[in-house]
Amino acid sequence: MYWRTALVILAFLTHTITEMRVTGQTLDVCATCHPNATCEEKVDGTGKACNCMYGFVGNGRTYCQDKNECQIGANKICGQHTACHNTYGSYYCTCLAGYSPSNNMAIFIPNDGTRCQDINECRVQGICGEGGKCTNMQGYFNCLCQVGYQVHNGAEPFHPHQDKALCKAIDCGQPPSALNAVQLSATGTRYGSIAKFGCSEGFFWKSGENSSVCGAESVWKGPSLVCEATCGPAPALANTEVVLQNTSVVFHRCLEGFHSWRGRNTSVCDITGKWQAATMRCREIKPAISDLVVFNEKCLRWKADKYEEDTENYRVAFVGFRAYQRSFHDKRKKLLSSTSDHPEICLNLLPVTNYTISITALSARFTSTLTTNTSLQVPQAPEILYREIEAPLPTLWLRRSADTLDPISFYQVFVLPLEGTLVFDCSSPKTPDFSSQRKPHGQYITAQLHLRDIGKEINLTLGDGHYYGGFYNAPLQKGRDYYIILRAVSQWGGAFKHSCVIWAKVRDISYIMKVSSLFAGGSIGVFALAIFLGHCYTWFCKKT
Repeated sequence: MYWRTALVILAFLTHTITEMRVTGQTLDVCATCHPNATCEEKVDGTGKACNCMYGFVGNGRTYCQDKNECQIGANKICGQHTACHNTYGSYYCTCLAGYSPSNNMAIFIPNDGTRCQDINECRVQGICGEGGKCTNMQGYFNCLCQVGYQVHNGAEPFHPHQDKALCKAIDCGQPPSALNAVQLSATGTRYGSIAKFGCSEGFFWKSGENSSVCGAESVWKGPSLVCEATCGPAPALANTEVVLQNTSVVFHRCLEGFHSWRGRNTSVCDITGKWQAATMRCREIKPAISDLVVFNEKCLRWKADKYEEDTENYRVAFVGFRAYQRSFHDKRKKLLSSTSDHPEICLNLLPVTNYTISITALSARFTSTLTTNTSLQVPQAPEILYREIEAPLPTLWLRRSADTLDPISFYQVFVLPLEGTLVFDCSSPKTPDFSSQRKPHGQYITAQLHLRDIGKEINLTLGDGHYYGGFYNAPLQKGRDYYIILRAVSQWGGAFKHSCVIWAKVRDISYIMKVSSLFAGGSIGVFALAIFLGHCYTWFCKKT
């Protein structure tokens, strides 16, 4: 009901205003002013007009929106060291941290003459904490430590409300001791404290200062007094220093870089006023293990520095790896006890391996390390199943050595046509492929199998038309016999070692079929086939 009545009233007012304009009657302008506007007489006296109130902008009738006075900048509208805050239809100002308003009010407007002035924080007692000295700055302050104090958990200058730094009193702890002297007094342990010393009974003050002062670095400076024994200065021993001395006894020790070589380390002032000098000898410290060398690719020899008749226990640890065989890892340890000045030990190092060997002299706690490489050996001949085959696509079988640490790099499969004189040189580094043969029926490599691409067993079908290691496994031709040779190759750096075996003999398929046909027809004949089976462990294999 209420909203319907409002609609009727609005319609009536609209109709009335329209009727007033139509009939030429005067419109009440002030009734149309915006709530945030005032109705004022025009300057020229022609009537009244709606003007937005201070803090608002607009046409005075349909809209009067808030004016953001702060957008011109706080310094311009509020003054220096201020922040401006806009409000609906107005604004106000505040002082930045470190400054306070001259009217002591939290907020102000600039036309009341208020300004922001620096706050002197140093007037607050103890603002920098114990031992701290406050320095006032424009808008802030910082702290330094007074004499007798040091800054902790930070650096100077520091701010106690922002940093963790603080001043702590310098404390040097208990005064130091002096050789052949006793402490007589001490005023404390903090900065500037003084400790006094005197010579022990049986000693006299020869020279130096008898006081020690706690300094700004938190350490005692002094004393420097020198007190001698009635026997006179302690006897000097080569390569030694005095570590402790009382009324009648002096203890010696070897200088840095030397070690004791038996003997007594004390000198005694006897009742006759003479020193019974220490008998210790100090020898220069040398490495317990030096001149470490490898010989015969498996044995170690080194020079031992120790007492002549003593037994030294050694721990030998060695780790081997192969760049070409990532799964390989040889890690072992051995122990050795020896009285020799030049001990030796032989290790079962594997071939083609990079080794890091460490030897530790256990009593001396000294370790020496070296690296060495073992050379390439002739690989073990692979285990094969020799066959004489009469199939167009014969499949051959190979099983790798049970020792998976063998240094074989890859296998090569050679196809040798049997015609005329057959010569095969196992040591030749050449790798002839099928497409590069100038002779129509020359020998060639039909497959190259890298060790990383195969498991413990291999099954290869000859003539399947695929590529193995970049070599074409060409189909075998009918009407011909072949020998198939398998070469195991170990290659590392510039070294090339190998071994060969005859893997199979493939016979002429078409000839076998003809012979079978003759037998099936009842013909009588003699069929014989010479078989050559051999292993090529030397550099050269020849078959005529």
